[in-house]
Amino acid sequence: MEYTYPFSLDWSTEEIVDVVQFFEAIENAYEKGIKREDLMKKYRRFKEIVPSIAEEKTYFREFEKESGYASFPIIKKMKEQGSESIIKG
Repeated sequence: MEYTYPFSLDWSTEEIVDVVQFFEAIENAYEKGIKREDLMKKYRRFKEIVPSIAEEKTYFREFEKESGYASFPIIKKMKEQGSESIIKG
């Protein structure tokens, strides 16, 4: 599937790469599952770049519109499950 990832032109190249890697982790959760620790690390970095909940929701909506993958349910599972879990969508 080909689509674009949401990002801001105000971000550095490193920040864009980190946000894309976060959204790729969401894809992995749906497609094959991802270790909770790996997703948590990528989500924490995403939150450093996008600290605002309103902005987060905007990027999550843009990503879902483009890809069909909803980020919020995956993040919710990540927060609810234990540390050794595999997160699947």
